[in-house]
Amino acid sequence: MVERGMTVRIARWSATHPWRAICGWVLFVVVCVGVGAVAGTKSSDSAMSPGESGRAVEIVDSGQFHDPAMENVLISARSGALDAVAARRAAADVAARLGALPGVAKVEPAVTAPNRSALLVRVEMTGARTDAGPRVQPLLDATAATAKAYPGLRVEEVGDASMDEALDGRIKDDFHQAELISIPVTLLILLVAFGAVIAAGVPVLLALSSVGAAIGLSALASHLVPTTDVLNSVVLLVGMAVGVDYSLFYLKREREERAKGRGTIDAVEIAAATSGHAVVVSGLAVAVAMSGMYLADDATFHSLATGSIPVVTVAVLGSVTVLPALLAKLGHRLDRPRVPLVWRLTTRKEGEGRFWPTVLRPALRAPKPTLAIAVVGLLTLAAPALGMTLRLTDDADLPRSIPIMQSYDRLTGTFPSTGSSLRIAVRAPAKDADHVRKALTDLGRRTQAEPLFAHDQPPQRQTSADRTVSVLDVGVQYPVGSGKAAKALGELRQRLVPSALSGLPGARYAVGGPIATNADFTADVSGAMPWTIAFVLVLTFVVLLATFRAPVIALTAIVLNSLSAGAAYGLLTLVFQHHWAEGLLGFRSNGGIVTWLPLFLFVVLFGLSMDYHVFVVSRIQEAVRAGVPTRKAVARGITGSASTVTSAAVVMVAVFSIFGTLTTLDLKQLGVGLATAILLDATIIRAVVLPAAMILLGRWNWWRPRPLRREPDATVEQPGIVPVGVDVAPRNDDDRVESR
Repeated sequence: MVERGMTVRIARWSATHPWRAICGWVLFVVVCVGVGAVAGTKSSDSAMSPGESGRAVEIVDSGQFHDPAMENVLISARSGALDAVAARRAAADVAARLGALPGVAKVEPAVTAPNRSALLVRVEMTGARTDAGPRVQPLLDATAATAKAYPGLRVEEVGDASMDEALDGRIKDDFHQAELISIPVTLLILLVAFGAVIAAGVPVLLALSSVGAAIGLSALASHLVPTTDVLNSVVLLVGMAVGVDYSLFYLKREREERAKGRGTIDAVEIAAATSGHAVVVSGLAVAVAMSGMYLADDATFHSLATGSIPVVTVAVLGSVTVLPALLAKLGHRLDRPRVPLVWRLTTRKEGEGRFWPTVLRPALRAPKPTLAIAVVGLLTLAAPALGMTLRLTDDADLPRSIPIMQSYDRLTGTFPSTGSSLRIAVRAPAKDADHVRKALTDLGRRTQAEPLFAHDQPPQRQTSADRTVSVLDVGVQYPVGSGKAAKALGELRQRLVPSALSGLPGARYAVGGPIATNADFTADVSGAMPWTIAFVLVLTFVVLLATFRAPVIALTAIVLNSLSAGAAYGLLTLVFQHHWAEGLLGFRSNGGIVTWLPLFLFVVLFGLSMDYHVFVVSRIQEAVRAGVPTRKAVARGITGSASTVTSAAVVMVAVFSIFGTLTTLDLKQLGVGLATAILLDATIIRAVVLPAAMILLGRWNWWRPRPLRREPDATVEQPGIVPVGVDVAPRNDDDRVESR
């Protein structure tokens, strides 16, 4: 029986009017891309400034300070002690060269390092700081000319603009390479899965069109919810994963039905009633999970949710509208041209494969010990997450294979004040400006007596033109996210700043800067995590309950997905919070996990894992509805869906792993975390834990209270097909022995 639900009706219309559906989809994608291009993307300037650090940003912005890009030229010896005379000549030379450039506003006198191992020349650029990157090349050329003139010295430039320019180029190259690799790799995997070129190309085409449309919609949405730098990367990552997944589910079932002798339209309709319905449910689960990020009071998470939800929605829309039209139009041509050997492997008869029955055998024969061992293993893998430390990334976390990062290390090692810092922002009536200046000057002197703060240069103080806002920048000896940096922040916030400004009752002040932002953002995420997790768990349970009308099935899904997420957290902690994998994965550990990643990873994994769970359980439910005992139904459902789930998981793992090769630590952690979690979910969870748990539960899997019992909706006759969510209480008593 095939349910005449909305999914089936849409699929049948698309299959019987293919050109209308295809042209409608193309028009939709073109309009989305065009609207996004015209609207442009609005970026968020306060994506990671919550709490007191956010208030500091507001105070500084109200002062309308000129915020120029600063470049630093470090002059040091290539080996041995520094030749002070030669260094002074080089400093004068580079100052003269830079001072003559039109892009330079001011060159400060050279400063000698406290240990006399280097000289520092600071340069202020003209124009706005935000667009200084493209204008920095003449300064780099002048510095290189001085370096060439003094071969015995190391003359190198490091600053806001030069680092942005170097890193932007590296990151763009990374993404270009990832895009070039991900599409051929995905096509190759799908070619192995289908054994035919056209069948392999359809999911990639649908996924890419979904990503393009979603990026356009996200650009439009950014005018309501400003976006962050990583948004398009996340849209590409999620869009390729779900777009290919949803197409795979649909295509595999349609081909399966055609192989049984059904006509193209009938095969499409059956695929819509089963796999298509599963796609809609899993897409809804992903969107629900992503919406949990709105509970976090931070623009970063709001932006990620606003980008992720459209790409999932568009992928679902494409799967239930244009995909049936393509399948109907292509018909048997979908399986052309064939790859001979691969084609024979993909079309072998059911039961010929040995791998998945072998994997399933322990769960089928001894479910209790199998479940116990698997759960203990996953919990052991999750245990390191209890010691997870959250930290935001900064420049210091980039790999040292980038030449400018080696210069950055030498600069901050010699002049710590050029590295991490704290910013005290004060707003007070203009009549109190002199008192604020004296208080901040005294505060600066006090920090120079504290070992936690940098002493190579005095704190820098600024006052706004209207004398209402004052800023004091204090260098810190230790990197952002370190315990010592946090201690320095605590000293300022709890002791030094209140003491210095206690005599100014009309003043409003806050301590910000990178160290403070890291601490405040971490606290904000930690506070939002429990609420977000609870929201995702409850709404996912509701979605699954509405789908299967079986509370035990819904609860089992929640528990299994939580195990998967916990194991992924543990693996991330093991890999990135320590140093043993740095050489293997090409990163520099900062001793923590990127602050926003655990919350984002949880909602993404919880959503994406529903793809497999809904698809597999739906197949098991079909068998149970047909009167098959639970043990045999589990075996049939998992082996019957194994090739689809395996192919989808391999695509996801491959795409996510490519992102694990990128330069930035946050995207590397995201890629590795998602890849390992999906791998665990598609293997241990779906092939070991799920079957063992369902066999032990037996008929309790399908128990439902009276309010959830109802008759199936109106159906049309199709032998052996049961829509997702109909009553499936076992018709025989064989389940009485399932828990033995």
